[in-house]
Amino acid sequence: MNITIVGTGYVGLVTGVCFADMGAEVTCVDVDSAKIENLKKNILPIYEPGLDIIVKRNCKRNKLHFTTDLENSVKQSDVIFIAVGTPPGEDGSADLKHVVNVAKKIGTYMTGYMVVVTKSTVPVGTAEKVRQAINKELESRKLNIPFDIASNPEFLKEGAAIDDFMKPDRIIIGVESEKAQKIMEKLYKPFTLNSNPVIFMDIPSAEMTKYAANAMLATRISFMNDIANLCEILGADINMVRKGIGSDPRIGNQFIYPGIGYGGSCFPKDIRALIKTARKHNYQMRVIQAVEQVNNEQKTVLVDKMNDHFNNNLDGLNVAMWGLAFKPQTDDMREAPSLTIIEKLLKTGCNIKAFDPEAMKQARNIIGDKINYANNKEEAVANADCLLLVTEWNVFRIPDFKKIYKLMRQPVIFDGRNIYNAEELKTIGFSYYCVGKKYKP
Repeated sequence: MNITIVGTGYVGLVTGVCFADMGAEVTCVDVDSAKIENLKKNILPIYEPGLDIIVKRNCKRNKLHFTTDLENSVKQSDVIFIAVGTPPGEDGSADLKHVVNVAKKIGTYMTGYMVVVTKSTVPVGTAEKVRQAINKELESRKLNIPFDIASNPEFLKEGAAIDDFMKPDRIIIGVESEKAQKIMEKLYKPFTLNSNPVIFMDIPSAEMTKYAANAMLATRISFMNDIANLCEILGADINMVRKGIGSDPRIGNQFIYPGIGYGGSCFPKDIRALIKTARKHNYQMRVIQAVEQVNNEQKTVLVDKMNDHFNNNLDGLNVAMWGLAFKPQTDDMREAPSLTIIEKLLKTGCNIKAFDPEAMKQARNIIGDKINYANNKEEAVANADCLLLVTEWNVFRIPDFKKIYKLMRQPVIFDGRNIYNAEELKTIGFSYYCVGKKYKP
Protein backbone atom coordinates (compact mmCIF):
# COMPACT_ATOMS: atom_id res chain seq x y z
CA MET A 1 0.00 0.00 0.00
CA ASN A 2 1.38 3.40 -1.01
CA ILE A 3 0.95 6.07 1.64
CA THR A 4 1.68 9.78 1.44
CA ILE A 5 2.07 11.85 4.58
CA VAL A 6 1.77 15.59 3.94
CA GLY A 7 3.62 17.45 6.67
CA THR A 8 6.79 16.30 8.43
CA GLY A 9 6.14 17.86 11.79
CA TYR A 10 5.78 15.84 14.96
CA VAL A 11 2.63 13.94 14.00
CA GLY A 12 3.39 13.49 10.32
CA LEU A 13 6.93 12.26 10.82
CA VAL A 14 6.04 9.75 13.54
CA THR A 15 3.06 8.49 11.53
CA GLY A 16 5.07 8.01 8.34
CA VAL A 17 8.02 6.36 10.03
CA CYS A 18 5.86 3.88 11.95
CA PHE A 19 3.85 2.86 8.87
CA ALA A 20 7.08 2.35 6.95
CA ASP A 21 8.44 0.19 9.75
CA MET A 22 5.43 -2.10 9.28
CA GLY A 23 6.17 -2.53 5.58
CA ALA A 24 4.12 0.15 3.87
CA GLU A 25 5.60 2.27 1.09
CA VAL A 26 5.66 5.74 2.65
CA THR A 27 6.46 9.12 1.16
CA CYS A 28 6.64 12.11 3.49
CA VAL A 29 6.07 15.45 1.76
CA ASP A 30 6.87 18.93 3.00
CA VAL A 31 7.19 22.37 1.40
CA ASP A 32 10.32 23.04 3.47
CA SER A 33 13.10 21.88 1.17
CA ALA A 34 15.80 22.34 3.82
CA LYS A 35 13.89 20.09 6.22
CA ILE A 36 13.46 17.45 3.54
CA GLU A 37 17.16 17.48 2.68
CA ASN A 38 18.03 17.12 6.35
CA LEU A 39 15.62 14.21 6.75
CA LYS A 40 17.29 12.45 3.83
CA LYS A 41 20.52 12.75 5.86
CA ASN A 42 18.77 11.48 9.01
CA ILE A 43 18.86 14.94 10.58
CA LEU A 44 15.52 15.23 12.35
CA PRO A 45 13.65 18.48 13.07
CA ILE A 46 12.48 17.23 16.47
CA TYR A 47 13.84 15.24 19.39
CA GLU A 48 11.87 12.07 20.04
CA PRO A 49 13.51 9.02 21.64
CA GLY A 50 14.13 6.25 19.10
CA LEU A 51 12.78 8.12 16.09
CA ASP A 52 16.16 8.64 14.40
CA ILE A 53 16.89 4.90 14.53
CA ILE A 54 13.63 3.99 12.79
CA VAL A 55 14.07 6.72 10.16
CA LYS A 56 17.53 5.45 9.30
CA ARG A 57 16.38 1.83 9.19
CA ASN A 58 13.50 2.43 6.82
CA CYS A 59 15.38 4.78 4.53
CA LYS A 60 17.97 2.03 4.18
CA ARG A 61 15.19 -0.48 3.40
CA ASN A 62 13.85 1.96 0.79
CA LYS A 63 10.46 1.99 2.50
CA LEU A 64 10.59 5.62 3.61
CA HIS A 65 11.07 8.56 1.25
CA PHE A 66 11.19 12.32 1.72
CA THR A 67 10.30 14.82 -1.00
CA THR A 68 8.86 18.23 -1.80
CA ASP A 69 7.07 16.81 -4.85
CA LEU A 70 3.43 16.61 -3.76
CA GLU A 71 2.08 16.15 -7.29
CA ASN A 72 3.94 12.92 -8.02
CA SER A 73 3.26 11.62 -4.51
CA VAL A 74 -0.50 12.16 -4.84
CA LYS A 75 -0.62 10.37 -8.17
CA GLN A 76 0.98 7.27 -6.65
CA SER A 77 -1.01 7.16 -3.41
CA ASP A 78 -3.70 4.85 -2.11
CA VAL A 79 -4.03 6.79 1.15
CA ILE A 80 -3.01 10.37 1.89
CA PHE A 81 -2.68 11.66 5.44
CA ILE A 82 -2.94 15.40 5.97
CA ALA A 83 -0.68 16.14 8.92
CA VAL A 84 0.15 19.81 8.49
CA GLY A 85 0.06 22.37 11.26
CA THR A 86 -3.13 23.95 12.56
CA PRO A 87 -1.73 26.89 14.55
CA PRO A 88 -4.10 28.91 16.72
CA GLY A 89 -5.37 32.15 15.26
CA GLU A 90 -5.51 35.38 17.24
CA ASP A 91 -9.00 34.48 18.43
CA GLY A 92 -7.95 30.98 19.56
CA SER A 93 -9.57 29.10 16.69
CA ALA A 94 -7.57 26.54 14.71
CA ASP A 95 -6.13 27.98 11.51
CA LEU A 96 -7.08 25.52 8.75
CA LYS A 97 -5.48 27.29 5.80
CA HIS A 98 -2.69 24.70 5.49
CA VAL A 99 -5.16 21.80 5.68
CA VAL A 100 -7.45 23.31 3.05
CA ASN A 101 -4.50 24.18 0.82
CA VAL A 102 -3.31 20.57 0.86
CA ALA A 103 -6.86 19.43 0.01
CA LYS A 104 -6.87 21.76 -2.99
CA LYS A 105 -3.57 20.33 -4.19
CA ILE A 106 -4.92 16.79 -3.82
CA GLY A 107 -7.93 17.73 -5.96
CA THR A 108 -5.57 19.25 -8.52
CA TYR A 109 -3.27 16.24 -8.83
CA MET A 110 -5.32 13.11 -8.09
CA THR A 111 -5.94 10.67 -10.93
CA GLY A 112 -7.74 7.81 -9.22
CA TYR A 113 -9.57 6.66 -6.11
CA MET A 114 -7.90 7.28 -2.75
CA VAL A 115 -8.72 7.80 0.91
CA VAL A 116 -7.86 11.26 2.19
CA VAL A 117 -7.32 11.21 5.96
CA THR A 118 -7.15 14.20 8.28
CA LYS A 119 -4.48 13.38 10.86
CA SER A 120 -3.97 16.91 12.16
CA THR A 121 -6.04 17.91 15.15
CA VAL A 122 -8.90 19.80 13.56
CA PRO A 123 -12.31 21.11 14.67
CA VAL A 124 -15.51 19.26 13.91
CA GLY A 125 -16.50 19.96 10.31
CA THR A 126 -12.97 20.12 8.90
CA ALA A 127 -13.28 16.86 6.98
CA GLU A 128 -16.25 18.32 5.16
CA LYS A 129 -14.18 21.37 4.23
CA VAL A 130 -11.49 19.05 2.88
CA ARG A 131 -14.11 17.25 0.79
CA GLN A 132 -15.45 20.50 -0.61
CA ALA A 133 -11.97 21.76 -1.48
CA ILE A 134 -11.13 18.55 -3.35
CA ASN A 135 -14.46 18.52 -5.18
CA LYS A 136 -14.05 22.14 -6.24
CA GLU A 137 -10.71 21.37 -7.88
CA LEU A 138 -12.09 18.24 -9.56
CA GLU A 139 -14.99 20.24 -10.93
CA SER A 140 -12.60 22.81 -12.36
CA ARG A 141 -10.79 19.92 -14.09
CA LYS A 142 -14.18 18.58 -15.29
CA LEU A 143 -13.44 15.22 -13.66
CA ASN A 144 -15.53 12.93 -11.50
CA ILE A 145 -12.94 10.92 -9.59
CA PRO A 146 -14.31 9.05 -6.56
CA PHE A 147 -12.57 9.42 -3.22
CA ASP A 148 -13.32 8.99 0.47
CA ILE A 149 -12.63 11.23 3.45
CA ALA A 150 -11.65 9.86 6.84
CA SER A 151 -10.67 11.29 10.21
CA ASN A 152 -7.91 9.56 12.16
CA PRO A 153 -6.88 11.73 15.14
CA GLU A 154 -3.54 11.05 16.79
CA PHE A 155 -3.06 10.29 20.48
CA LEU A 156 0.71 10.53 20.76
CA LYS A 157 2.54 11.61 23.88
CA GLU A 158 5.71 13.52 23.17
CA GLY A 159 8.58 11.50 24.56
CA ALA A 160 6.73 8.22 24.06
CA ALA A 161 5.31 8.68 20.57
CA ILE A 162 6.86 5.59 18.98
CA ASP A 163 5.42 3.24 21.62
CA ASP A 164 2.08 5.04 21.47
CA PHE A 165 1.86 4.51 17.72
CA MET A 166 3.22 0.97 17.66
CA LYS A 167 1.22 -0.18 20.69
CA PRO A 168 -1.90 2.01 20.72
CA ASP A 169 -4.45 1.69 23.48
CA ARG A 170 -7.06 2.56 20.85
CA ILE A 171 -7.26 3.75 17.25
CA ILE A 172 -10.06 6.16 16.40
CA ILE A 173 -11.19 6.34 12.77
CA GLY A 174 -14.11 8.26 11.35
CA VAL A 175 -15.35 6.99 7.99
CA GLU A 176 -18.41 7.25 5.78
CA SER A 177 -18.08 4.24 3.49
CA GLU A 178 -17.45 0.52 3.84
CA LYS A 179 -14.67 0.74 1.27
CA ALA A 180 -12.77 3.34 3.27
CA GLN A 181 -13.25 1.33 6.44
CA LYS A 182 -11.76 -1.80 4.87
CA ILE A 183 -8.74 0.14 3.61
CA MET A 184 -8.13 1.67 7.02
CA GLU A 185 -8.58 -1.72 8.69
CA LYS A 186 -5.93 -3.20 6.41
CA LEU A 187 -3.58 -0.30 7.05
CA TYR A 188 -3.81 -0.59 10.82
CA LYS A 189 -3.95 -4.39 11.08
CA PRO A 190 -0.24 -4.74 12.04
CA PHE A 191 -0.88 -2.47 15.03
CA THR A 192 -3.90 -4.36 16.30
CA LEU A 193 -2.62 -7.94 16.45
CA ASN A 194 -2.58 -7.72 20.25
CA SER A 195 -6.31 -6.90 20.29
CA ASN A 196 -5.88 -3.17 20.68
CA PRO A 197 -9.23 -1.81 19.56
CA VAL A 198 -9.93 0.05 16.34
CA ILE A 199 -13.03 2.11 16.97
CA PHE A 200 -14.88 3.16 13.83
CA MET A 201 -17.39 5.97 14.03
CA ASP A 202 -18.81 8.84 12.03
CA ILE A 203 -16.36 11.58 11.07
CA PRO A 204 -17.69 14.40 13.31
CA SER A 205 -17.51 12.09 16.33
CA ALA A 206 -13.91 11.15 15.52
CA GLU A 207 -12.96 14.82 15.20
CA MET A 208 -14.64 15.58 18.51
CA THR A 209 -13.06 12.61 20.31
CA LYS A 210 -9.57 14.12 20.03
CA TYR A 211 -10.64 17.43 21.55
CA ALA A 212 -12.68 15.75 24.27
CA ALA A 213 -9.73 13.54 25.27
CA ASN A 214 -7.29 16.44 25.55
CA ALA A 215 -9.85 18.58 27.35
CA MET A 216 -10.42 15.83 29.91
CA LEU A 217 -6.70 15.40 30.59
CA ALA A 218 -6.16 19.15 30.85
CA THR A 219 -9.11 19.33 33.23
CA ARG A 220 -7.54 16.76 35.54
CA ILE A 221 -4.28 18.73 35.62
CA SER A 222 -5.96 22.05 36.39
CA PHE A 223 -8.25 20.43 38.95
CA MET A 224 -5.29 19.03 40.87
CA ASN A 225 -3.45 22.34 40.71
CA ASP A 226 -6.52 24.12 42.05
CA ILE A 227 -6.76 21.60 44.90
CA ALA A 228 -3.02 21.92 45.52
CA ASN A 229 -3.29 25.68 45.96
CA LEU A 230 -6.12 25.21 48.46
CA CYS A 231 -4.09 22.57 50.31
CA GLU A 232 -1.35 25.12 50.93
CA ILE A 233 -3.86 27.58 52.37
CA LEU A 234 -5.49 24.99 54.63
CA GLY A 235 -2.35 23.18 55.73
CA ALA A 236 -3.06 19.94 53.87
CA ASP A 237 -0.52 17.96 51.82
CA ILE A 238 -1.44 17.55 48.15
CA ASN A 239 0.90 14.56 47.84
CA MET A 240 -1.17 12.68 50.42
CA VAL A 241 -4.42 13.86 48.84
CA ARG A 242 -3.22 12.62 45.45
CA LYS A 243 -2.47 9.18 46.84
CA GLY A 244 -5.83 9.09 48.56
CA ILE A 245 -7.93 9.89 45.52
CA GLY A 246 -5.68 8.03 43.09
CA SER A 247 -6.40 4.75 44.88
CA ASP A 248 -10.04 5.10 43.84
CA PRO A 249 -10.40 3.04 40.62
CA ARG A 250 -12.99 5.49 39.35
CA ILE A 251 -10.33 8.20 39.42
CA GLY A 252 -6.98 6.44 39.00
CA ASN A 253 -3.53 8.01 39.28
CA GLN A 254 -3.00 9.37 35.78
CA PHE A 255 -2.73 13.14 35.25
CA ILE A 256 -3.33 14.00 38.92
CA TYR A 257 0.15 15.29 39.74
CA PRO A 258 0.25 18.93 40.83
CA GLY A 259 2.77 21.27 39.28
CA ILE A 260 3.22 24.48 37.35
CA GLY A 261 0.68 23.88 34.61
CA TYR A 262 0.51 22.13 31.28
CA GLY A 263 2.10 23.30 28.04
CA GLY A 264 3.10 21.81 24.71
CA SER A 265 1.65 21.82 21.24
CA CYS A 266 -1.66 20.12 22.04
CA PHE A 267 -3.43 20.97 25.29
CA PRO A 268 -3.27 24.79 25.16
CA LYS A 269 -4.11 24.99 21.45
CA ASP A 270 -6.88 22.39 21.59
CA ILE A 271 -8.49 23.89 24.67
CA ARG A 272 -8.68 27.30 23.01
CA ALA A 273 -9.97 25.83 19.76
CA LEU A 274 -12.70 23.91 21.61
CA ILE A 275 -13.79 27.05 23.47
CA LYS A 276 -13.85 29.01 20.22
CA THR A 277 -15.82 26.31 18.39
CA ALA A 278 -18.44 26.31 21.13
CA ARG A 279 -18.73 30.10 21.04
CA LYS A 280 -19.31 29.99 17.29
CA HIS A 281 -22.36 27.88 18.06
CA ASN A 282 -23.53 30.11 20.93
CA TYR A 283 -22.41 27.73 23.68
CA GLN A 284 -20.06 28.45 26.57
CA MET A 285 -17.65 25.70 27.67
CA ARG A 286 -17.71 26.83 31.28
CA VAL A 287 -15.59 24.05 32.74
CA ILE A 288 -12.98 24.23 29.98
CA GLN A 289 -12.74 28.00 30.25
CA ALA A 290 -11.97 27.58 33.96
CA VAL A 291 -9.38 24.92 33.12
CA GLU A 292 -7.54 27.38 30.90
CA GLN A 293 -7.71 30.17 33.48
CA VAL A 294 -6.35 27.96 36.26
CA ASN A 295 -3.52 26.77 34.02
CA ASN A 296 -2.49 30.27 32.98
CA GLU A 297 -2.31 31.35 36.62
CA GLN A 298 -0.50 28.19 37.73
CA LYS A 299 2.45 28.95 35.48
CA THR A 300 3.40 31.84 37.78
CA VAL A 301 3.15 29.97 41.08
CA LEU A 302 6.93 29.61 41.49
CA VAL A 303 7.42 33.33 40.89
CA ASP A 304 4.80 34.03 43.57
CA LYS A 305 6.67 31.79 45.99
CA MET A 306 9.92 33.57 45.15
CA ASN A 307 8.33 36.93 45.90
CA ASP A 308 7.13 35.65 49.26
CA HIS A 309 10.55 34.29 50.19
CA PHE A 310 12.56 37.30 49.01
CA ASN A 311 10.04 39.90 50.26
CA ASN A 312 9.12 41.07 46.74
CA ASN A 313 12.69 42.08 46.02
CA LEU A 314 13.95 39.94 43.14
CA ASP A 315 16.01 42.60 41.39
CA GLY A 316 19.56 41.37 40.79
CA LEU A 317 18.99 37.83 42.02
CA ASN A 318 20.83 35.02 40.24
CA VAL A 319 18.24 32.38 39.37
CA ALA A 320 19.15 28.85 38.29
CA MET A 321 16.57 27.05 36.22
CA TRP A 322 16.58 23.31 35.68
CA GLY A 323 14.44 22.43 32.67
CA LEU A 324 13.04 24.44 29.78
CA ALA A 325 10.97 21.98 27.73
CA PHE A 326 7.30 21.70 28.67
CA LYS A 327 7.87 18.07 29.73
CA PRO A 328 10.72 15.53 29.85
CA GLN A 329 11.82 13.50 26.81
CA THR A 330 11.16 16.29 24.32
CA ASP A 331 12.77 19.53 23.17
CA ASP A 332 9.34 21.12 22.63
CA MET A 333 8.97 24.52 24.30
CA ARG A 334 5.64 25.52 22.84
CA GLU A 335 3.53 27.04 25.63
CA ALA A 336 6.10 25.78 28.16
CA PRO A 337 5.69 27.11 31.72
CA SER A 338 9.39 28.01 31.62
CA LEU A 339 8.64 30.77 29.10
CA THR A 340 6.08 32.40 31.39
CA ILE A 341 8.44 32.11 34.37
CA ILE A 342 11.36 33.60 32.44
CA GLU A 343 9.24 36.49 31.18
CA LYS A 344 8.07 37.32 34.71
CA LEU A 345 11.52 37.05 36.26
CA LEU A 346 13.22 39.19 33.62
CA LYS A 347 10.75 41.97 34.33
CA THR A 348 11.80 41.93 37.99
CA GLY A 349 15.48 42.24 37.12
CA CYS A 350 16.58 38.66 37.77
CA ASN A 351 19.61 37.11 36.10
CA ILE A 352 18.71 33.63 34.80
CA LYS A 353 21.00 30.73 33.98
CA ALA A 354 19.21 27.66 32.62
CA PHE A 355 20.03 24.10 31.66
CA ASP A 356 17.92 21.53 29.80
CA PRO A 357 19.24 18.22 28.38
CA GLU A 358 17.51 18.67 25.00
CA ALA A 359 15.76 22.05 24.69
CA MET A 360 18.74 24.42 24.75
CA LYS A 361 18.74 24.98 20.98
CA GLN A 362 15.00 25.66 20.97
CA ALA A 363 15.41 28.01 23.92
CA ARG A 364 18.09 30.02 22.13
CA ASN A 365 15.83 30.31 19.08
CA ILE A 366 12.92 31.55 21.21
CA ILE A 367 14.58 33.54 24.00
CA GLY A 368 17.91 34.45 22.48
CA ASP A 369 20.48 36.03 24.80
CA LYS A 370 17.96 37.34 27.33
CA ILE A 371 19.10 34.54 29.67
CA ASN A 372 22.33 32.62 30.16
CA TYR A 373 22.73 28.97 29.27
CA ALA A 374 24.69 26.43 31.29
CA ASN A 375 26.47 23.34 29.99
CA ASN A 376 25.23 21.19 32.86
CA LYS A 377 23.08 21.36 35.97
CA GLU A 378 25.99 22.18 38.30
CA GLU A 379 27.08 25.12 36.19
CA ALA A 380 23.53 26.46 36.28
CA VAL A 381 23.44 26.64 40.11
CA ALA A 382 26.92 28.11 40.63
CA ASN A 383 26.54 31.35 42.63
CA ALA A 384 22.74 31.16 42.36
CA ASP A 385 20.41 32.71 44.93
CA CYS A 386 17.77 30.11 44.22
CA LEU A 387 17.05 27.07 42.07
CA LEU A 388 13.81 26.50 40.14
CA LEU A 389 13.01 22.92 39.12
CA VAL A 390 10.79 23.41 36.08
CA THR A 391 11.02 20.18 34.05
CA GLU A 392 11.45 16.83 35.81
CA TRP A 393 14.11 15.28 33.60
CA ASN A 394 15.75 12.17 35.07
CA VAL A 395 19.08 13.99 35.27
CA PHE A 396 17.53 16.32 37.87
CA ARG A 397 15.91 13.66 40.07
CA ILE A 398 18.74 12.66 42.41
CA PRO A 399 21.42 15.36 42.28
CA ASP A 400 24.21 15.64 44.82
CA PHE A 401 22.47 18.19 47.02
CA LYS A 402 25.47 18.61 49.33
CA LYS A 403 27.49 19.68 46.31
CA ILE A 404 24.65 21.89 45.08
CA TYR A 405 24.48 23.53 48.51
CA LYS A 406 28.15 24.49 48.35
CA LEU A 407 27.80 25.88 44.82
CA MET A 408 24.85 28.17 45.53
CA ARG A 409 25.09 31.64 47.03
CA GLN A 410 21.77 31.17 48.81
CA PRO A 411 20.44 27.61 49.33
CA VAL A 412 16.81 28.00 48.24
CA ILE A 413 14.90 25.53 46.05
CA PHE A 414 11.53 26.05 44.40
CA ASP A 415 10.35 22.62 43.23
CA GLY A 416 7.73 23.01 40.52
CA ARG A 417 7.22 19.25 40.10
CA ASN A 418 7.25 17.99 43.72
CA ILE A 419 10.03 15.47 43.14
CA TYR A 420 12.34 16.27 46.07
CA ASN A 421 12.31 15.24 49.71
CA ALA A 422 11.72 18.30 51.84
CA GLU A 423 13.12 16.83 55.06
CA GLU A 424 16.35 15.75 53.37
CA LEU A 425 16.87 19.21 51.88
CA LYS A 426 16.09 20.98 55.16
CA THR A 427 18.63 18.75 56.95
CA ILE A 428 21.31 19.86 54.47
CA GLY A 429 20.33 23.49 55.00
CA PHE A 430 18.07 24.36 52.09
CA SER A 431 14.92 26.42 52.22
CA TYR A 432 12.44 24.35 50.21
CA TYR A 433 9.16 25.18 48.51
CA CYS A 434 6.94 22.92 46.40
CA VAL A 435 3.38 22.96 45.07
CA GLY A 436 0.51 22.00 47.34
CA LYS A 437 2.22 21.85 50.73
CA LYS A 438 3.59 24.70 52.77
CA TYR A 439 7.02 24.08 54.29
CA LYS A 440 8.66 26.43 56.73
CA PRO A 441 12.03 27.61 55.34
